Amino acid sequence: MTRKPSHLQTRTNNKKMVLQCVRHYQPISRAEISEKLSISKPTVSLLVDELVRENWVHEKGNGESSSQGGRRPIHLYFNENAAYVIGTDIGGTKVRIVISDLSGRIICSTSFNTQKFLRSGLLKQIHKEVQDLIHRNQLDPNLIMGMGIGVPGITETASGVVMEAPSLNWVRYPLLMEAEQYFSFPVYVDNDVNVAVLGEQWLGNAQNKENVLFIAVGTGIGSGIIIHNQLYRGTSNAAGELGYIVTDKNDMKYEFKPTFHRYGYLESVAGGKAIGEKVTKLIQQNEEHPLYKEAMTSEITGEQAFSLAKAGDEIALPVVEDAIEHLAYGLINAATLLNPEIIILDGGVMKSADFILPRLQRIVHRYLPSSVELHLSQLGENAGVLGAVSLFLREYDSILN
Repeated sequence: MTRKPSHLQTRTNNKKMVLQCVRHYQPISRAEISEKLSISKPTVSLLVDELVRENWVHEKGNGESSSQGGRRPIHLYFNENAAYVIGTDIGGTKVRIVISDLSGRIICSTSFNTQKFLRSGLLKQIHKEVQDLIHRNQLDPNLIMGMGIGVPGITETASGVVMEAPSLNWVRYPLLMEAEQYFSFPVYVDNDVNVAVLGEQWLGNAQNKENVLFIAVGTGIGSGIIIHNQLYRGTSNAAGELGYIVTDKNDMKYEFKPTFHRYGYLESVAGGKAIGEKVTKLIQQNEEHPLYKEAMTSEITGEQAFSLAKAGDEIALPVVEDAIEHLAYGLINAATLLNPEIIILDGGVMKSADFILPRLQRIVHRYLPSSVELHLSQLGENAGVLGAVSLFLREYDSILN
């Protein structure tokens, strides 16, 4: 037997619906809300008055007579500054922190070197940076709703335990438990690429898309997946580990050695580090190459490899084109399985998107059974921090959702 919702539950749900209606259709009048939601005008008016008192909604207009003689409706707007959310993106080299309003507008931001504070405590430093931001920008600390954090590793979202983050040397690290020692407001934690896909769907190139695949191509390769508007994490929160896709069975017949310990096949042939490593070894075999001396003393970076390839370098070009092919096959496999509306590409390797994207599109569209949009991240370096804000707003049970 289905239990009917209580009067309080119904009222709370109606209040949330009214606020959502204002957010999506602003400016809007009380009468228009009543019509859209099929809720009586007196009920809407009472709920709006309450939302105005609580500062979630503000009114504009004076209700003066119109040319037809009726009173002009007072327009309602969502108050984007009713509260603030902190977004934190923990990377292997840099931690970025922003404080955002409820629309995703960044009010202030800061960053610091990850490795410098890894041993002394990242959360301790994040707390210090947050307090500094609040103080410097004269924000009311009582208006901070909470914080979202993106982490470069597999994360148990319910417990907030980072199962493994190689770039941070974290194994079963109780991040949420530590965060609760420093912050009195709610904190939510997830994998950094999961967080980034939320950011792109909220404010980037994946707006209004319900099925999204976000792929970050850097040293490693990972992806965030949204299916029917829901973030897909998988059974053990390890969904989207695209770097483990195998795109050449022949390599696997021999002793395949990943670029880094526990890295997968695709990131070991198409990741930035792998590309630079391969180009370095080949240049070391050619004394005539302009970068021979440099290759003998230090590793050519992925960025340098792409610059060489763009200039038509005979060593770098085949390596880079081979890596792009592998990446394209990985995209084809993932897109065939998930059938997303859009694939968003980001990460350090995609700094060379002008060279990579046309080649990827040619291969992907040739073999994919149904078409898919292929775009770069619109948010760029803000995808992680704004995604962390979006994570909090989605996960935290409040009047906003």
